[in-house]
This record gives sequence, structure tokens and C-alpha cells, in this order.
Amino acid sequence: MCGIAGYVGPKNAVDVVFDQLKRLEYRGYDSAGIAYLQDDKIAVTKRAGKLSELGKVLFESPKQAELAIAHSRWATHGGPTDENAHPHYDQYERVAIIHNGIIENYLELKEHLIAKGHKFKSQTDTEVAAHVIGEEYANGVSLEEAVRLSAKRLRGAFALVVMSNTEKDKIVCTRNASPLVLGMGVGENLLASDIPALLPYTREVVIVEEHVVAVLTREGISLIDAEGRSLPVKTTHIDWDIASAERGGFEHFMLKEVHEQPQVMRQVVAGRIDEKSKIRLEGIFGENVWNEIDRVNIIACGTAYHAGLMGKHFFESVLRLPTDVYYSSEFRYGDPVLSPKSLAIFVSQSGETADTLAALKLCKDRRIRTLGIVNVIGSSIARECDRTIFTQAGPEISVASTKAYTAQVMVFALLGLYIAQVQEVPGVKVEEWADELLQMDGFAEQCLKLEDEIVTLAGEIKDMPLCFFLGRGADAFVAAEGALKLKEIAYIPTQEYPAGEMKHGPLALITKDVVSIFGATDPRIREKVVSNMKEVQARSGKVIAIVTEDDTLTEQAADHVVRIPKTKFEFLNALLAIVPLQLLSYHIARLNGCEIDQPRNLAKSVTVE
Repeated sequence: MCGIAGYVGPKNAVDVVFDQLKRLEYRGYDSAGIAYLQDDKIAVTKRAGKLSELGKVLFESPKQAELAIAHSRWATHGGPTDENAHPHYDQYERVAIIHNGIIENYLELKEHLIAKGHKFKSQTDTEVAAHVIGEEYANGVSLEEAVRLSAKRLRGAFALVVMSNTEKDKIVCTRNASPLVLGMGVGENLLASDIPALLPYTREVVIVEEHVVAVLTREGISLIDAEGRSLPVKTTHIDWDIASAERGGFEHFMLKEVHEQPQVMRQVVAGRIDEKSKIRLEGIFGENVWNEIDRVNIIACGTAYHAGLMGKHFFESVLRLPTDVYYSSEFRYGDPVLSPKSLAIFVSQSGETADTLAALKLCKDRRIRTLGIVNVIGSSIARECDRTIFTQAGPEISVASTKAYTAQVMVFALLGLYIAQVQEVPGVKVEEWADELLQMDGFAEQCLKLEDEIVTLAGEIKDMPLCFFLGRGADAFVAAEGALKLKEIAYIPTQEYPAGEMKHGPLALITKDVVSIFGATDPRIREKVVSNMKEVQARSGKVIAIVTEDDTLTEQAADHVVRIPKTKFEFLNALLAIVPLQLLSYHIARLNGCEIDQPRNLAKSVTVE
């Protein structure tokens, strides 16, 4: 996600926060900016692009300040422009803020403020938050009180950092879901969105809890809760090296990104499900288009292709909307039959995948409606598609995609529910689905608690010569993604099939050393999957099953059962199953000494055909 930095103390604050941002560059960003005190005013310098662009402007002349805040932005609301970059002023330019996350009710707040005469310079939700804080601050309260009261008016996942031109000795911050950490020094204090930005200056950190307001001065750090009551300050000593800290203490970026999935799930739905459990997707086609579309074509590569298979399953089983999924590399050479009323959906983490871009060009040439599902704002696919939905997964560093996959599948579910809502599809309980999507982060957190069990299991099967990934329904599509993870990073050959296909040939490969991993999260077809398991066991194969916590049948046919939370919908059960599969691939690769974040022969973004 975006990078946050702040400093108050005797050093040159501008230099310190710029250095902090450089240490957060691994997180990915598309613009950056700094606010610092200059006499009685807050000076703001910000630029789209890399930090080097900001540095060219910022250091044209010497800057000296004892307090500064800084931000590197990954665009969500509004494109990556100078105007949309942080920091943002309030309406009086008495306050400047930086912000990570999403303010879900920013449109409602903005309309209220515009009616009161406020004028806005950007498209961001952050500037709206700045105006809300400025409005409270104008009532004569302290800066921390203005932030505390404003946070109660904001809805969403956010971390806010605020400075003012009247209380020149303090930085105030608060958070809800989005991370924030403070660094305690001697005669100086710092803040950041991640620990690496603090380590050159201090090893004593304070983890800011949700809904807590923190005040930083040169003399110290103080905390208050949401009701204004004072809280004790508890420090933690960090003994990681800086390289480990960039990974949040995790051994590899892949593991860090697996563990970020609950946060990503919150980000995906933030602002897209309202208080009435209705789906809100901004910037896509009007209702008349959704009523006209007669077929969907999903075009993608690799992990994104597997997310597309889940999209097909959702659209057809829930909406009864005919859907085809194509490999981007085969799409244009197969001379596809495209209906004039069809929709082509292009899925890509980077938005730069060459094969997918080539397929997009073909659809545009044939005047087919195009929709992008991408992670990177400003990417080629985002620019070229008629409409785009951003997954809001944040930067993904590891070549093996994990959190981007879950984000893409969640977006497909949101899009499908939006279509159902527009078309008033009989029998589709949009509100019930929406409520369950809002709980997915908690379910994913429960899945991550299985890691110790997964580590033990990985040790038992790490030397297998071949692994089958099997399932029925949505579980079969998740199995394909689980297989890709194992072959990508552990270099173990895999076979992935719908479970019922085993008896049509692949069963010949089963021996006592071969492992078969079954997804069995759909109670409607559980007995069929158990029968397939018994076929494998009858030939001395080892069977591992991913099941929901209420399942008492599957354990009778499996050598090992991994239990995940049960949701109200089989589709979401299957999606949760990817978390233990990702962990299993990771720990097998780790135990086998494989290079995990940059596996051999592979690149993160494939920009050649």
C-alpha cells in the first residue's frame, strides 16, 4: 500500500522524511509529496511519478524544518497526478494531511462540504478528510481533538497523519484498519506506515491500535482513545535487519503477501458495499448496458486466468449469464466468435501483460465493449479498456501472485452481484452475499491460523515426485491455482483436473509416493468427491483434503484433513481454500531451499508475447 512518513525533532525534517519514503519504495507508488513548516505556513511539494521527480523540485534550494510529513501514493480515487498527490490542505490551508486507505463515505461528506461553500482541488477522498478535519479545527479545539472528532465522521479503512501551522510542535495521527507505527527516539519522534522507515533512527516502536489518536512532539508520544481518554504508551524493540523489515519480518515477500490477504479483502469491498448492503461500483457501464449484455468473455493469463474461471463459475451459476474464459495468448489466434452485445473482461495484476493487451486490441477493433480488472492505475490495460475496476490489492512484489488472485475473485463477485442488482435477478440475495463478503477478511484470518499445521504437513510431503490438485465445481478452479503455486515456486510437477476426470486416464500416474490434494468445500457434491478420494487411496496414493469446519464425512477418505471456516456460499468456501494451498506451496518451497520470491525462468509482469 501507500507509504507514510513523519518526523519531529532537531534534524532537518525534510531530509528525514524523504529518506523514509525511499525506504518504503518497495511498497510501490505512483506519486509522492512532502509537507513541512516554513515560517507560519505549511509548504507542500508533490509530484506524480517516482521520488526522483519529487527530489528534483524539493531540493532545488535548501529546505530546513524541524517537522514534516510525507507520503508516497498508490492511486485509488483519482489518477496519479500532481493535484491528486498527497499532502492535501484543508479549506483554510491551516492543516495538511496524508492518508492511506479509503474513506468510504467521502462523496456524502464532499456534497455536504460543497453545500457549505468548500472548494476542492483534487479528485481524492483524502482532500475531503482534510476539509472535515479543518472544519473541526476551526471550532477552536486542539489538533488532536479535531482529528479525534473527525475520525468519528469518517467511514472506511484509513490511516491519517495531520500537521497544522498553529500548533507547530506536533504531528497527530490515527488509524482504522490501515497500519501505522511510531518510532520513539531521544529528543525526536517519527511515524511511518511500515517499520523499515523507522529503523535507521530508532529500534523502539509503538504500534498504533485502531481508533487510537497519537500525538508526536520532540519531547515524547502520547495516546488517547476514541473518547479522548489517555492511554499508556507501550514500546516494542525491533531487532530485525532492514532487509527483513521491508518484508514486515516475514522471510519472503510471498509469505507477507499471503498474510496481507485479510487486509486486501477489506480494501476490495471498502466503499463498494453501502450500509444497506447494496453494491456500489463507480465508473463502470450504465444500467442499460448490463441489461443488454448477452455473453461475457474473460481473457487473461496465468493466475488471472484462474481468477477468470472463478468469475465464469459465479456468472453462470448465480446469474445464468453465459461466460467463456480464454487464455490471452490463444484468444486472437483462435478467431473467437464475438457477439456485438457481449462484454470482454481483461484481467491482469500489472495491467501490462503483452498477450492480454494484444487480445484487448482485437476486441477494440471489433467494437466489443471492454472492461478491465487490474491492480495498477495508469497501466496500459486500465487506459485502453472502456471501463476499469481496480482491485485495490496494493503492490505485489513476489513473482508468484497470491493477494492479487483473491482480490480479482472478490471483484468478480462484486461485479456479478452488481449485475444481479441491476437486472433484479430472481433468487439472488444480493444483501446476503454482500454481508458475507464483508466477513471474508475475518474468515481469511482464521485460515492463516492454520499455518503451523501446514508447516508440519509440508515437511511430510515435500519430497513427493508429483502432486495432483483436484476438486469439483469452484473447488476445481481453485485447485488449478493451487497447482500453479506449487510448480512456480517449489518446482514440483503437478496435474490439475476436475476430480471426476481422474478415472479417465490420470489415475494411471498414482503411486504410493504421489500426493493428491482435494478441494471438498461444497457440501452438495461432497459424497462424489469422497468417492474420487477412495479411488486414489485404493491405488496407495496419499490424500489430503481441504474441507469446511462442519464436514464429518471427508475425513473417512483422507489421510489428512485441513479445516477452513464455513461461509453461507460454496463459492466463498472454495475461495478461502486457496489460503492453505498458498501456505502449503510456500513452506514446501522453503523446506526444499527454493528461491521463492523470484523463481527461476519467471518474471512478475510478462511484457512480451
